[in-house]
Amino acid sequence: MAAISEFRKKKLLYVFHVFFDINQSGEIDRKDFELAINKICELRGWPEGHAKNKETHDAMFKIWDGLRTKADKDNDGQVSVDEWCNMWDAYAKNPNAVLDWQVRYMNFMFDLEDASNDGTIDSEEFSTVYSSYGVDKNECLEAFKKMSKGATEVNRDQFAVLWREYFSSDDSSAPGNFIFGKTAF
Repeated sequence: MAAISEFRKKKLLYVFHVFFDINQSGEIDRKDFELAINKICELRGWPEGHAKNKETHDAMFKIWDGLRTKADKDNDGQVSVDEWCNMWDAYAKNPNAVLDWQVRYMNFMFDLEDASNDGTIDSEEFSTVYSSYGVDKNECLEAFKKMSKGATEVNRDQFAVLWREYFSSDDSSAPGNFIFGKTAF
């Protein structure tokens, strides 16, 4: 992991611990995805049997399968912190080698945040999702201002640029650093 700067490592570990290791076991596994699915469906009011509930299950388990395939190098059914960081380090060295699961996750997160289905995310939609993961709502609102560079909305194309920036940039002032609702690392 030596190739990852301390700044990038802090960002990667934040996403690992807050958005993936839901049960705080120290590793990411299928159970974390089950817990995330329940959290997401509860947030959006999609009960079992609802089409969006099934869609969320399908999308999240595809993301899990892709993540496991790319990162779980010892094939133990879990992604450790080291495996997580090594995967992102390899991506940063070759950002054109887009990770399928990452694109799925990025699109899933955009769609989750775009509750109004208007093709953009506003600060309220953004802060609702991230505060449901325990991030302070006021910090989320401030992060949105920084991420959007003061605009009231972010579209999918802008979101994709910010997403790539989050995972590959060492620039502490880059707008992409705020895409997960945190204002400082």
